[in-house]
Amino acid sequence: MNSSKERIVIKTYKGYLIDLDGTVYKGTERIPSAEAFIEKLQAQNIPFLFVTNNATKTAAEVRENLLNNFRIDVTEDHIYTSGMAALDYLIEKDMGKRVIVIGEDSLKTQVTQSGFEIVDEKPDFVLQALDREVTYKELEAACLAIQAGAGFIATNPDTNLPTEKGFVPGAGAITAFLKACTQREPIIIGKPYSVIMQGALHRMELDKADVLMVGDNYNTDILAGVHYGMDTLMVLTGFSQIADIIDKEDEEQPTYIVETLAEWEV
Repeated sequence: MNSSKERIVIKTYKGYLIDLDGTVYKGTERIPSAEAFIEKLQAQNIPFLFVTNNATKTAAEVRENLLNNFRIDVTEDHIYTSGMAALDYLIEKDMGKRVIVIGEDSLKTQVTQSGFEIVDEKPDFVLQALDREVTYKELEAACLAIQAGAGFIATNPDTNLPTEKGFVPGAGAITAFLKACTQREPIIIGKPYSVIMQGALHRMELDKADVLMVGDNYNTDILAGVHYGMDTLMVLTGFSQIADIIDKEDEEQPTYIVETLAEWEV
């Protein structure tokens, strides 16, 4: 583990995978050092991709949020969600076209635009994400389909989401429900699992040795990079702090740690 305060020789990276909440912004709060970091990447034409476990928004919606609320002007090609990664995976694996979706309207729109048919029964697979309006009837249909042999794909493992009210159920909580009623393990797409990392690097057309994974959450962002054999940069502007990693094994430590992205030279 290296801190930026130790005057070390830092490798030059050809590209960056960057988390959003906690890294680029914090809830509705701006992080000016992160905004300046993105501007540096753009000025130097260094490729980067925002990689987020949030499957409730399209790339266009994420872009609009970045522009309107955080003064970050990027294209949709700079954004990669766990929903997008799931669809890339399903197309690559050719798992069929009929799908039950436990997810919100943005995900359902992406599913149909990708050539899949949303059905109520007899699907080839179930695609499950966060759905804040899911009904028992929909969960029942998903459970029965998975029990009958349909594939089980979960966009991300995040069990809780931070809100002004406290921590509320996330996509992973719904996954736990489906696992309990089916006794089946899903293929999980999002961080810290490898599918989203593979998909992101494929989109960037770069080798993992040349790309740095940047994030604030040790358990998702950093472990995603560590487990996929990538260098990682943990920034202390969000979820995880030094105390959270002090007892981790050497091979599971971040490659670098900075207080803010103002300390990192691209």
